[in-house]
Amino acid sequence: MKEKEATSKQVGGDHYKDCNIQPVEYIHRNGLDFFEGNIVKYITRHRKKGSGPQDIKKVIHYAELILELVYNEKP
Repeated sequence: MKEKEATSKQVGGDHYKDCNIQPVEYIHRNGLDFFEGNIVKYITRHRKKGSGPQDIKKVIHYAELILELVYNEKP
């Protein structure tokens, strides 16, 4: 069986290396869309990457985008 090469490496840091489930695998396996996937990505790394408050603001922004673009509601 061929080893997963792309999913076993991270380009540009190591803030996901200690995750039991890699965000990209979770996003893919659960069929999440762009907005939902970014929420998972940013919430997963907010404590580790060094840009915590900015990552939380991105989570909030993507949630607001879902409200506005998917549910036609003002955030």
